[in-house]
Amino acid sequence: MRETLATLEDVEVVASVTDESAAVAAVRDYQVDVIVLDLQLREGTGFGVMERLGKSRPLIIVFTNYMLPEYQRLASALGVEYFLNKSRDYERLPEIIQEIGASQQTH
Repeated sequence: MRETLATLEDVEVVASVTDESAAVAAVRDYQVDVIVLDLQLREGTGFGVMERLGKSRPLIIVFTNYMLPEYQRLASALGVEYFLNKSRDYERLPEIIQEIGASQQTH
């Protein structure tokens, strides 16, 4: 997915990490507009990342194979803008990121 996103116009992939602490650090170290976040990480969880970042965070796209209703509800309660299924929505992710970029450029 990283390679696919890197080919998009006006998209720069600044980090690709596998654990909660590295994800939080990357968001804080870079000026990030969008986070593509899996719920299952090598260490920690995507929910942990969201909770640690709090309200002042970039837009989050959850991209996961764990489509449990309780996960979707929790993600929504944490303010997640998009909740995508890795298997079903693989092609939608780049489209959504381009839409987000286009809307940010008009604001």
